[in-house]
Amino acid sequence: MNEAIRLTHLAHGGGCGCKIAPGVLERLVRDAGLPLVPPELLVGLATADDAAVYQLNEDQALVATTDFFLPVVDDPYDFGAIAATNALSDIYAMGGRPILALAIVGMPVGKLPEAVIARILTGGSDVCRAAGVALAGGHSIDCVEPFYGLAAIGLVHPQKVKTNAGAQPGDRLILTKPLGIGILSAALKKGLLTGSEYAEMRLWTTLLNRVGAALADDPEVHAITDVTGFGLAGHGLEMARASGVQLIISTSALPVLPSSLRYLAQGIATGAAERNWVSYGRAVDLLALPEGERPLWQAVVTDPQTSGGLLIACAPQAVDRVVHLIRALQEVGGAEIGEVLAGPASVRLIP
Repeated sequence: MNEAIRLTHLAHGGGCGCKIAPGVLERLVRDAGLPLVPPELLVGLATADDAAVYQLNEDQALVATTDFFLPVVDDPYDFGAIAATNALSDIYAMGGRPILALAIVGMPVGKLPEAVIARILTGGSDVCRAAGVALAGGHSIDCVEPFYGLAAIGLVHPQKVKTNAGAQPGDRLILTKPLGIGILSAALKKGLLTGSEYAEMRLWTTLLNRVGAALADDPEVHAITDVTGFGLAGHGLEMARASGVQLIISTSALPVLPSSLRYLAQGIATGAAERNWVSYGRAVDLLALPEGERPLWQAVVTDPQTSGGLLIACAPQAVDRVVHLIRALQEVGGAEIGEVLAGPASVRLIP
């Protein structure tokens, strides 16, 4: 990690924890008025999905997204790589294949050496190259806090789009990456993260969610969303509301980074986790958990995940092949964490 310049100390927040709280964002979008919705727009604002989808013809639809944030790590190359990985995730979450990206760059030019800024850009460029994405330009400004990200475009067959609105009662839930990244980022900012813990954080946050594009061909995969700044509970709730179902999540099945639990026990967490709970906690039921465990699991499922995994709803008979595909493409991760039930749109945690 870069010891001379602490990128995380140049910003008031970091990673997907910088997102505007979901409750505030919902009000802002609502107050902005009704957008144009042409018939070619297959996915827009209606379901709070991961990206927009616009049909071009019978065989092709464009998937479009933009994502950028403030530094979540101090190493400039890693910051660029994590931000780019996170941005491309929205394309994969729709079942799309990313093809083109434009960089979004804001840097305090007089405060950061040009060599550091160049390393951030290189990190993003290398991720795009690894994903087969043409990084073809972008836009930059000189600003107080550093931020970096991408506007990304992908392609998907119109009949194979995976949205957050297709979960069905009886489906099983699969999560492709473990939780706890937000807690580790908070520990990093305090200078507490060990070298091995940082390496683990970097591993997961730079792991492309390629499996999303592969799952586009599976008709028994009914819904996908990526888990980022609103935490597992927040993005799970978006899926529940869009699909008109209830998500049941088993805490005993949840993959959580052990180091994050140790830091959580020390009282280390992000402010975004509390903002998330204030925004949507009334729709998250913890009552089935032992009373003494509720604060722990509330913190885990509201923890903002920078470049987190995919939450997948699929038919029970598809679970084994979906998990096998996840592990074939990314070697690690992939856990069945719960089920989908009929009922009012909500998220319920059980032991």
